[in-house]
Amino acid sequence: MRGNELKPHIGIFGRRNYGKSSLINFITGQDIAIVSNLAGTTTDPVKKTMEIGGVGPVVWIDTAGIDDEGAVGELRIQKSLDILSQSDLALILFTNNQFDSEEIALVQHCRQRQIPYVLIYSQSDRSEPNPDLISRIEQDYDTQVFVMTTLNPDLREPLTSLIRNSLPESAYIHKSLLDDVISAGHTIVLVTPIDSSAPEGRMILPQVQVLRDIMDHHATAYFCQPAELADLLAGLKNPPHLVITDSQAYAQVAQIVPPHIFLTSFSVVLARAKGLFSNYVAGTPTIDKLQDGDRVLMLESCTHNVTCEDIGRVKLPKLLARHTGKQLLCDTVSGFSNLPHPIHHYALVIQCGGCVLTAKQIASRLAPAIDAGIPVSNYGLAIAYMNGIFQRSMQIFSNPQK
Repeated sequence: MRGNELKPHIGIFGRRNYGKSSLINFITGQDIAIVSNLAGTTTDPVKKTMEIGGVGPVVWIDTAGIDDEGAVGELRIQKSLDILSQSDLALILFTNNQFDSEEIALVQHCRQRQIPYVLIYSQSDRSEPNPDLISRIEQDYDTQVFVMTTLNPDLREPLTSLIRNSLPESAYIHKSLLDDVISAGHTIVLVTPIDSSAPEGRMILPQVQVLRDIMDHHATAYFCQPAELADLLAGLKNPPHLVITDSQAYAQVAQIVPPHIFLTSFSVVLARAKGLFSNYVAGTPTIDKLQDGDRVLMLESCTHNVTCEDIGRVKLPKLLARHTGKQLLCDTVSGFSNLPHPIHHYALVIQCGGCVLTAKQIASRLAPAIDAGIPVSNYGLAIAYMNGIFQRSMQIFSNPQK
């Protein structure tokens, strides 16, 4: 289920041998990260999940030094910056009374991406901080510098408290998926096709998340595959308040569900709950403007086995080609993997529902496209648009009739 991605991510950043690994061990009280006097010991991001009182489980990420050297070092630095973009909070370490271009660049990146950060003067037992430097940094960045040494266990709780207070509530207080569209007593029908791309013996995460939200609202849920939908609707004493379908079954389901019953998809529900929905709505009609040779980027939030019925790699590209009648070049990228082409080479970016990502991670993933003025869409909205039910798929959110 890849639950780690839904927890707040706290990244620890700084130069080599500045105590990043020692800090994560200090905070967690465990020997999670390898500590050594040898510069560059941490090469790949190291993740550890632990609880913070008042927040719940969070993912701590130890990263490579931002001053690494050589060709491989540059790759490690890029990985660290990638983690920074995915973080809900950044801990930026500096010491030896040195706060120069590397640290300034980290702060600037955080500010550009609206990532909250905490400045930590580490290893104060080895290098006593210059009060004038600390005062200047606090004045320049309008923040407090936390001075610490891992040799003092009494600093663990004050540091944890500072981190807790710096972490945005949006990172750990998750918005209900259907809070403003369903109520206790409503009947919701969930249409979930079972094909070769469905996982063996279980439901996929978006379906589980939506089901849990329905139960939290004390509504009633019915599950079926598209072939059984007509019989299910006919057998209900009263029509359902809402039908939610897997996006790939939109065309079939829309023919079965009467117009007076609200209809949307799991992907649309998730997209609306995780932000950028207005961007998706504005960008989706760009589909009709695509031309021969245009590149379209499909962004999947998870990695999975690819089948002949894969929605991002097979079904969606085929639907785009059939709808537009154009020869399009479609790329699919999973998780936070590097793009095969620069972002400005794409005419449209289509993001999946993002069931395993936080709103912050989705925003970071799409920020380069939005900043470059490239239209963005969502799997569910794009498929609804190409099936002629774009407005219908959003009707429940503008006229819920709770």
